[in-house]
Amino acid sequence: MKSNTDGERLVMSADDLRRALTRIAHEIVERNRGPSNLVFVGVPRPGPVLAKRLAQVVAEFEEDPIPTGSIDISLHRDDLKQRSTTPAIYPTEIPEDVTGRDVVLVDDVLYTGRSARAALDALTDFGRPKSIQLAVVVDRGHRELPIRADYVGKNVPTASAESVHVHLVELDGEDCVRVINDGEK
Repeated sequence: MKSNTDGERLVMSADDLRRALTRIAHEIVERNRGPSNLVFVGVPRPGPVLAKRLAQVVAEFEEDPIPTGSIDISLHRDDLKQRSTTPAIYPTEIPEDVTGRDVVLVDDVLYTGRSARAALDALTDFGRPKSIQLAVVVDRGHRELPIRADYVGKNVPTASAESVHVHLVELDGEDCVRVINDGEK
């Protein structure tokens, strides 16, 4: 792990991120015995981009496209009344009926589990999947709810005063994961 004097450290390079997504894609296909019943749904931001990348990796080795979409969790959050600002609303684009499908929710970082819980609630508004699995780039611990990821790119132990930022070329101009010290919490 590379650190700098600003309290920021690089925990995954572009190559590390590429390898992690490739491994996760293979694990998903293996666990689900092929890609035919899969749908990838990303939690904004940057889950939809990660979902598309995973689908692209699967298509390269399985030659079978996987539908991808995004799901907004803003109105399913459990902290709406405590927030002083209105949460950003992102588009929800579910590519097809999820009923009876194996849905993989894709997110960048698993922390308290509250975003994953909100995504589960939001997804069930669109049908009853056969299964819902969770894929994340980073699991940083500090769970507040009994939620775990089925597929993890990297476990990164963090302090509560730190945050994890997944940067993607499509959104940020670079691929990497950094941990930033936000000060005391």
